[in-house]
Amino acid sequence: MERLDGVLRPYPWGSRTLLAQLRGKPAPSEQPEAELWFGAHPAAPATIDGEGLDEIIAGDPASALGRRVVDEHGEGLPFLVKLLAADAPLSIQAHPSAEQAEEGFARENDEGIDLHSPKRNYKDPNPKPELIVALTTFRAMAGFRPVEQLAQLFEAFSSPELDRYAALLPAAGGAGDLRVLFTTLVSLPKAALTDLLAAVETSAGEIASAGDQPAWVREAAEVFLELSGRYPGDAGALTALLLNIVTLAPGEGAFLGAGQLHAYLSGLGVEVMANSDNVLRGGLTTKHVDVPELVRVLDFSSLESPRARTTSLDGGTRFDLPVESFRVSVHYLAEGECVVDEDGPAIVVCTVGAVLADDTTRTAEFSAGEAIWIPASDAAVTLRAADAGQGAQVFVATV
Repeated sequence: MERLDGVLRPYPWGSRTLLAQLRGKPAPSEQPEAELWFGAHPAAPATIDGEGLDEIIAGDPASALGRRVVDEHGEGLPFLVKLLAADAPLSIQAHPSAEQAEEGFARENDEGIDLHSPKRNYKDPNPKPELIVALTTFRAMAGFRPVEQLAQLFEAFSSPELDRYAALLPAAGGAGDLRVLFTTLVSLPKAALTDLLAAVETSAGEIASAGDQPAWVREAAEVFLELSGRYPGDAGALTALLLNIVTLAPGEGAFLGAGQLHAYLSGLGVEVMANSDNVLRGGLTTKHVDVPELVRVLDFSSLESPRARTTSLDGGTRFDLPVESFRVSVHYLAEGECVVDEDGPAIVVCTVGAVLADDTTRTAEFSAGEAIWIPASDAAVTLRAADAGQGAQVFVATV
């Protein structure tokens, strides 16, 4: 068991207050603080006493990961844990499946695209399913809306410019998906895009101000106006209309598998994913957008709900996820305790209060915004709130 020092990522969409306040640092911070990485991804490995976690694992994979994990997942940590703080919308994006990531990574290597090039799509050969769990109210767009709902939305936004694209919706309850509609909208020539954006902005403004539409339609209008105002002329604002909008209360989670189009809008959360930095972007960004590659990896079926299913534990919650590379639970510590006893590695992040971690040979204390690393070879670690009156909260990520 060791203290794990995370790596701060200052992306422009990050918050100057959320991560700083969580960690008890001065707020606002000098620069946006978007993500705090606790993991072994080579782009930004967390450290233990100055040594990268990736190097520590590479020095003795069997001890760090356990023989089962090495046999099933290879000699690298299969998951990555982040604290994510969004003050502005992230890019509309999706992540590849395992097969797509392996093929894309090899292809771009063969093409000689530098790993650090801004035009690189695949930074590694890994998929990136991900779970986001809200620490504050968290807003996101996640997965394509059901076709029936999209038909209602297009009718509410009705304008001659938009109506011609409504004809590209698949028949409700029938075969077909949203591939043609999405590909058409994201690929519009500049003049057509400008006209369509202007028409939809007019409709959205009327919906947002009139208040006579259902709440979910008004919400779609408000989000569209937020995005089009922040990214004028960007087709991403149009394709955002196709996506579910979800607001997570603290403790709720959303899971996104391979090919699910999404964008986070605002809030602070714990994000756990497969150990990957592969992102295919479709708009709302100044970064590289590769529409053909994005379309190649997307899942165009509707997603009824992105909310993650859970199972109640004694003093906590487990998120039930359809992946093998990571497992996540949250534990609320007051008078009780949580024992972490895995045959693989674990990363424990504190998000409320302060925690005492005891493995019978030593005791370590870590507080909100800090983490510990528990290699597979370690004995069980018992977690308790440093102050039972104040309590504490921890997220445990393992394989």
